[in-house]
Amino acid sequence: MTKPAPLILTLAMDERSFAFFDEQRRRYFPPDCNFIPAHLTLFHHLPGDHADSIGSMLGQQCAEQKSFRLDVTGLALLGRGVAYSLHSPELAELHRSLASQWAAWLTPQDRQKLQPHVTVQNKVEPQKARALQLALAETFAPFQATAVGLDLWWYRGGPWEKVRKFWFSERG
Repeated sequence: MTKPAPLILTLAMDERSFAFFDEQRRRYFPPDCNFIPAHLTLFHHLPGDHADSIGSMLGQQCAEQKSFRLDVTGLALLGRGVAYSLHSPELAELHRSLASQWAAWLTPQDRQKLQPHVTVQNKVEPQKARALQLALAETFAPFQATAVGLDLWWYRGGPWEKVRKFWFSERG
């Protein structure tokens, strides 16, 4: 029997914010390697063989979680790409709570402190990334988004496959 694909958990945002980030990603991400929509990854590699229990935990967590504000605070240079940086005490607490429940399953990458961001460019030459960061910074003004739920995905090497969306109990 083959081992199930790993799972990825991302944060779902309000439609307006998602549309902004996704448009930026379609505009600046190299099209030949842009297989997925804009996203804020919370966990990169959860065990697919625990998909049912992970889904159950997420259902319980989201039933008790209200929507919350995300502050989009700036632009981050990723070396070979650019991302929007976000800040939210509620997001940090949600991530800590899930990480403690899943501690035995987490990879070293997923054990690290969450640095919330939405990548809109990656896999380009460093000078191209720096030029985009400088160009976007000229007109950037901090803004707010709203977290409305969680998306669970199968990772099978290319485009992600949606497992399920978990809405927070009260959506903004």
